[in-house]
Order: sequence, then structure tokens, then C-alpha cells
Amino acid sequence: MPQRRLSPRPLAVAALSAVLAAACAPSPAAPRTNAPVYSYKVVARYPHDSLAFTQGLIWKDGHLYESTGLNGRSSLRKVKLENGQVLQRRDLPAEVFGEGLTDRGEQLLMLTWTNGSGYVFNRGDFSPAGTFAYQGEGWGLTRSADTVYMSDGSAQLRLLDPATLRERARIQVTDNGRAVDQLNELEWVKGEIYANVWQTDLIARIDPKTGHVRGWIDLSGLLQGHGTSVRGSDVLNGIAYDAKGDRLFVTGKLWPNLFQIELVPPAKPAPKR
Repeated sequence: MPQRRLSPRPLAVAALSAVLAAACAPSPAAPRTNAPVYSYKVVARYPHDSLAFTQGLIWKDGHLYESTGLNGRSSLRKVKLENGQVLQRRDLPAEVFGEGLTDRGEQLLMLTWTNGSGYVFNRGDFSPAGTFAYQGEGWGLTRSADTVYMSDGSAQLRLLDPATLRERARIQVTDNGRAVDQLNELEWVKGEIYANVWQTDLIARIDPKTGHVRGWIDLSGLLQGHGTSVRGSDVLNGIAYDAKGDRLFVTGKLWPNLFQIELVPPAKPAPKR
């Protein structure tokens, strides 16, 4: 089975990156995206297991919970933020490629890539509490108060019933009328869905009702400029939000660091004279 990190870069994603690069550049050409592009400020840097192929990340009750992928290395973890220590771990069967993660009350929901089913675990001891089925691939998960959102690598987000985990609708994610595909890890942040776009340094800020991209976060240079090493690291992937502390965390697959960041809004254009 090919690993997702080794697949060729999709043309749609490459084109999207070029669009946003043009939007951020000091060029007289009008940007092709109307959504604002945010940069970032690093608030803190924490250790992260550089062998963890991060697929899902959430913050819950003072700890990080992380799902990891790769066949033979997929796991569910409870992690101490300050030192990256894995406090609790459950390994998945070797034939399973783990994917996205979210919580549901005292349970954790975890996707698999191509098995067509996900796991339900009790959060306290990671004991199995059931499974759920879906068609196609599983990539990312997040939730609001009344909906579980799932990505599958396309430009669509699936809306699942939180009680039954059955699909009840889909929304198309677009920016300026163009579909935004390769949506990966998801996080619910202040009424928006933040989505990593696979094989880019970009996070899309998505309106959960319309699917329209409200803004972009460009994390270019995050690991290279602030991490301890980039050797062996893979793509940006992993977003967690601490709602009580209003803290935003990001990391990547096989990254040695996890970062707390603040968003920096784009500069306002100078007034015309």
C-alpha cells in the first residue's frame, strides 16, 4: 500500500499554492483569492515524537490526544504538552493505517485510511467501545456541538450524526468559486473548521455552513525557522485548539516539535492619496 506522504503532489494543490503565493507577494497583479491570508507568530515550542506520523490531534482536559499512521506504526496516544511524553498509548493492528481523531463526550473517534471503518475508544483507558463504517477513505475528523465533520482527501466534507456516526450531508469547500481538495486534518476553532491542505504549508479556515474559505493561514518556514531539525520530517499536519486557554497548536508528520502559534492578520493596504 503506498503511503500518502509519498504520493505525487496533486496539480490542484500545486495551483492553489501558486495562487496564495501570488496573493502574498508584493505584486501589482490582483490576487486570485479574495480570502485574507494570515501569517503567524510562534508563542512556544514543545518537543514532539519525531517517529509519530501525526494524523489527528486534539486538546482535551489538559492533555494532547494524537492519532498516528503508517502500517505497523499506527497508534492512539495521550501526550503531555510540556515535554512530549507519551502518557498512554494503544497500538492499532499492523494492517491498519490510522487517520484522523476527534472526541465525543468521554470517547475518542479515530478513522482509518482505507479500511472503511473507524474505531471508538473510551478516553479514560483507551479500551475499545465499538466501530463505525463509512465509504471511501478516511482522512480527518473534528466536531461542533451537534455535528462530526470528516474529510476524505477530496474537496468535500462529510457531516456525520454524532450519535450514530452515519453520514447525513456533505458540503463542498471552495475558494473564490474553485474547489479546494486534499483537505486533511481538521479542527473546530471558534465556529470555523481549520483544515490542513495535504502537501502544503497552508491551513484553510472554512465556513461550516457554506464551505466557503474565509481565510488562509500560511505556515511556511515554521519548522525550518523554529524547529531543532528538519531531517526526516514530513508534511505539516496536526491542529489542536485549547478553547479555555485560547491556544492554537500545530505540528507535522514526523516533526520533532509542536508549536503554539498566534495568527497575524494581513497588513491593511495603505490609503490612497
